[in-house]
Amino acid sequence: MRERLEEIKRKAIQLIESVADPKQLDELRIRFLGRKGELTAILRNLKSVPQEERASIGKLANTVKITLNEALTSKYTEIEAKLREKALHREFVDTTLPGKKKYIGHENLVIKTMNEIRDIFVSMGFESVDGPEVETPYYNFDALNTPEWHPARDLHDSFYVGDDLLLRTHTSPVQVRVMEKRQPPIRVISPGKAYRRDYDATHLPMFHQVEGLMVDEGISVANMKAVLGEFARKVFGSHNRIRLRPHYFPFTEPSFEVDVSCTKCGGKGCPLCKYTGWLEILGAGMVHIAVLENVGYDTEKWTGFAFGMGVERIAMLKYGVDDIRALYINDLRFIEQF
Repeated sequence: MRERLEEIKRKAIQLIESVADPKQLDELRIRFLGRKGELTAILRNLKSVPQEERASIGKLANTVKITLNEALTSKYTEIEAKLREKALHREFVDTTLPGKKKYIGHENLVIKTMNEIRDIFVSMGFESVDGPEVETPYYNFDALNTPEWHPARDLHDSFYVGDDLLLRTHTSPVQVRVMEKRQPPIRVISPGKAYRRDYDATHLPMFHQVEGLMVDEGISVANMKAVLGEFARKVFGSHNRIRLRPHYFPFTEPSFEVDVSCTKCGGKGCPLCKYTGWLEILGAGMVHIAVLENVGYDTEKWTGFAFGMGVERIAMLKYGVDDIRALYINDLRFIEQF
């Protein structure tokens, strides 16, 4: 048994010294020290050794095991050092060359503009609220005084999800939900996504809107104009002015289109504003009495105004983007300009 242990030790050390590959070294470890290895087999058969020799043979076997483990560890270290040295030569890095440029992400213009709009209205005391993007016709149309014959309710204009659900065509339903749960005074904005069947240089099937609502005692068109004028100055510059043009929306009366003095020519007239000096930015008006009645408000006591704007529209005007589709191409050459 003693001679067998010495033979295993000699043979194993010789083989360990001769290998140059970590895989081969691992195979040797398994061959000699694994669960079915040669040295392990001897340790398991110590009970067959005479009692008087068992202690000395066991001690020798453990010594051989320690010796082999040390030889394996030393060889592993040697092989790893050689492989690392080869890799360093193979993957040589010239430290005098300039480093690789790291590209830093940029906030998309739409999100950047929406956050700016939200911050402006929050600074004026408005609360930002949210609501579901999949709506019922009641909240999307009926509660907002939109008649059955209105083209917005047709399949060619809205995305329906079955008979009783559709993707909201504006974020105004959020205002109805807020009024159902709260009593005035109310001052909220509802930024978010909206969906319509439209796609060209100025329209997308999915776009972002910010709708606003203020309801209180004695609210008038003057209050609305003051709030929207302050918004326009903060977005486009302190020199900007707004004007109101009569319009029609089912949920407001009177209704207005709101224009801002041209961001390019300052109101003098240019191709961007079609030489009118004005650019349309949003729609607004006094909340229709039918909408207030639908949520159970006392129309003798409460009045309010509402407004809605397309975030992409504001972004295009502010940053001089001609095609709305450019806002979603994710081209760094475009995004980095801003």
